[in-house]
Amino acid sequence: MFLIVLITLLLLSGCGHPKQAHVNVPPPPPPVSTPEPGESQPTANIPAAKERTPSKAAEDTNTDLAEPTLPADAKPLATESGLASWYGPPYHNRRGSNGEVYNMHAMTAAHRTYPLGSIVRVTNVKTGQHALVRITDRGPFIPGRVVDLSLAAAQKLDIWKPGVAAVKVELMQSAATAGAPGKWAVQIGGFPHEPAATQLSDHLKRRYHTAKVLCFNSPAGDWWIRVRVLDDDHDRAQKLAAETETPEGAVFLVRLD
Repeated sequence: MFLIVLITLLLLSGCGHPKQAHVNVPPPPPPVSTPEPGESQPTANIPAAKERTPSKAAEDTNTDLAEPTLPADAKPLATESGLASWYGPPYHNRRGSNGEVYNMHAMTAAHRTYPLGSIVRVTNVKTGQHALVRITDRGPFIPGRVVDLSLAAAQKLDIWKPGVAAVKVELMQSAATAGAPGKWAVQIGGFPHEPAATQLSDHLKRRYHTAKVLCFNSPAGDWWIRVRVLDDDHDRAQKLAAETETPEGAVFLVRLD
C-alpha cells in the first residue's frame, strides 16, 4: 500500500512540473529605428551634376579667360554694325582658325575679315553694354551677322539668352602689319547634305583650275566649301565670291590669317 501511494505522488509531481517551470528567454531585439516623415537623414556625398563638371581651372589650362586690355588712348581703326550671335557646343574644345583650341569660357569671337589676334570692342546697341574680345576664329557664315561671340562674351553683353542682337563692332587693335595684303579665300555653305556640296565643289574645281577647293563637314553637321585662289589674293577671292551663286547656303569672302 505504501508503495502504491509513493508511486502516485511521484506521478503527480512530474505532471505538475511544467506548470511551475520558468524559461529565461532573452527579449527580442529592439526594432530598427524608422525615421519619421520629414526627418533629416544622412545621405551619401554624391556631387550634383554641376559639381561633377570639370572646374574651369582644369578645363582651361594654358588659356587666358580674362577680357583683353587696351591702352587708354586706343581709337577704333574700323567700325561696322550688324547682328551678333554666339557659339558654344559643339565647337567647344575644337581647334579654331588661329590654331588654338576654342574655349567658350574665354573672351573671344569669330569674324570673317579682321586679322586673327585682333582686339575688337563689341557694343550691344539696345543695352549699351560693351566688351573687348580677341578674334580667334572665322565666322559667322550667316548673311547679316558680323560677329560670332564666345559664350562668355555673349553673357557679358546680354546676348546669351536672346541668341542674336544688334551690335556695333569696332576694330581697336589689329594683329596685322600695316599694309599687309593678307590671305583671302571664299567660303560657301552650309549645305545640309553632302551631295549638293560635292557637286558645287566639283564644278568650282573644273571652272577655276588654279584654285584649291576643299569640301568639309562642320562640327554642326552641315557641309562647307572653301576655295583658295592663286596666291590667296584678295582681289581674286573677291571676284570669285561676286560671281559665284549657289541654290543652297551663301557665299562669303573670308580672311585666313
